[in-house]
Amino acid sequence: MKPRISVLTLGVDDLEAALKFYRDGLGLGTEGIVGKEFEHGAVAFFDLQSGLRLAIFCRDDIARDAGLPVSKPSPTEFTIGHNVGSAQEADEVMRQGVSAGARLVNPAGETFWGGYSGYFQNPRRPPLESGIQSRLCSRKLSVTQ
Repeated sequence: MKPRISVLTLGVDDLEAALKFYRDGLGLGTEGIVGKEFEHGAVAFFDLQSGLRLAIFCRDDIARDAGLPVSKPSPTEFTIGHNVGSAQEADEVMRQGVSAGARLVNPAGETFWGGYSGYFQNPRRPPLESGIQSRLCSRKLSVTQ
């Protein structure tokens, strides 16, 4: 398989609430929810970088599309990394997430692997949505503090 992954889809239980969090709270650009004319097709896409897109799609509709049963959500199955250039930028993104309604899971700080990171979680995460934690990671690049 050639590495041509272009869309990462997050399963959500409340598409409108997830749209508000990612668009209004985190500032990700989107045209909003599309595909409403299809019974199981409503989805929102966010353009990220280098052709990569984030999609949010109802968990029930993903299960139907994939031919799988809806399973219990788990917040530890997947993380999203948002790399920034300094610890201060990581702290600012953490504040932005919390201001948008996210739950602070692990405050940003020095890591065992020499970086600086923290975790916040979409406010509708467990038990309502599929398990995704947003991961903020910032490597320290000769930053004097």
